[in-house]
Amino acid sequence: MIKSFPIPEYVLNIGAHLVDRGFDAYLVGGCVRDVLLGRGVNDWDIATNAKPEQIQELFPDSVYENQFGTVGIKERMANGESQIVEVTTYRLEGAYTDKRHPDTIKFANTLEEDLARRDFTINAMAVKLPMTNDQLPMTDLFGGQEDLKKKLIRCVGNPDERFGEDALRLMRAVRFATQLECAIEKDTADAMARAAASLDAIAQERIRDEFVKIIMSEHAATGMVLLEQYGLLQYIIPELREGIAIAQNRHHIFGVWEHSVRTLDYAAQQDYSLEVRLASLFHDIAKPRTKAGEGEFATFYNHERVGARMARAIMERMRFDAKTTERVEHLVKYHMFYYNTGEVSEAGVRRFINRVGIEYLDDLIRVREADRIGSGVPKAVPYKIRHLLYMIEKVRHDPVSSKMLAVNGNDVMRSLGIEPGPRVGSVLAILLDEVLEDPKRNSMEYLAARIRELGSLSDEKLRAAAQESKTRALEFEQGVDEQMKRKHAVS
Repeated sequence: MIKSFPIPEYVLNIGAHLVDRGFDAYLVGGCVRDVLLGRGVNDWDIATNAKPEQIQELFPDSVYENQFGTVGIKERMANGESQIVEVTTYRLEGAYTDKRHPDTIKFANTLEEDLARRDFTINAMAVKLPMTNDQLPMTDLFGGQEDLKKKLIRCVGNPDERFGEDALRLMRAVRFATQLECAIEKDTADAMARAAASLDAIAQERIRDEFVKIIMSEHAATGMVLLEQYGLLQYIIPELREGIAIAQNRHHIFGVWEHSVRTLDYAAQQDYSLEVRLASLFHDIAKPRTKAGEGEFATFYNHERVGARMARAIMERMRFDAKTTERVEHLVKYHMFYYNTGEVSEAGVRRFINRVGIEYLDDLIRVREADRIGSGVPKAVPYKIRHLLYMIEKVRHDPVSSKMLAVNGNDVMRSLGIEPGPRVGSVLAILLDEVLEDPKRNSMEYLAARIRELGSLSDEKLRAAAQESKTRALEFEQGVDEQMKRKHAVS
């Protein structure tokens, strides 16, 4: 029996309605675990001996669109918002031939049968509804409460059988260990190592969802270490393992793998977004493939560009959405920007903003900060970065993209009497470069005159002028040129 178990009224109402009609009602799974831990509960799950059609009869405003006996009941909370409570019929599951789904699902008669099929002891506890004098009877057949106290992740029953039923439980074990700061019990851990290869049978979308939960944990770095420790990482993102035992150079005290994990750790501790955390983890992923030389003078030229392509390939393989993938790729590609307070002008900063995109600036700085801390330096924001932030703020509202020009492609075509084509793009590129150099030029009068002047150039000369303008856009990222990068041993 436990006391002071806080349950929302709308959940109690569902339980009371089931019990009033002669059915069982138990809170089960994660909601019980999280309340015992004093954590917030997002999803309330109820198990019952009522069949799905009986649940639907009791709750007309419900949905049943699956084969697992789960009915979603819509309830209105105290704040007026709607919440879905899942009510699931006790069930048994057959063999998992494909390591992903049970071949058959049968409804069980007792709560005990239902709990025995669950993954971990901390998820196999149940609390009987309704409440009685603030006292709730707890059903804990597998020692979940004790494992919570000991901070242990332990399989229900035989761990080889549990992981053989659904290989995604391998990642769930790491996820719970990461989120709850628990250790993984030895027999469970040994079974994980034996079953690691079965992750190959799991759909990438399911792996991605668990991976994201690990990455978004406060202790994401621990999660990455555990994925490697139990042999799972090679079946999720093997590219990251290439950095293990790869030393860097005189600018880094950690190897590539440890640096990447430490960089992620800083991003997680700062509660940065998913995109920043992924970019922090992937920013040096190409270093093993681009390394030249050994020892303190080793170099990794162009690892940011190769890494951006690798990050995109990984995220596409894991079925991340296009927007997230594009953003992470962009952050990895530009994380190596070069900046020296005495070498870059305001025009250079405007060109940099144009190149990386104003919408990426804040996240790009966050990745850079995480990269620095992950390298073992004491300050995330040194003077150069503070100066950069000052310069960005100074020019942030200047025209920094073609969309901010006082003219557009239609104006160019109308003025020159031409159809859409390369000449239009070349003219706009030249105009933008001139405005980046001097924002006062962004007037209709000045740009209209320049359009007429540029229109008199041949295709070849116009193309060459446009290319020259684009070349100047590299000023900020590369310093004056690649030699400057080498001079300062940026790698």
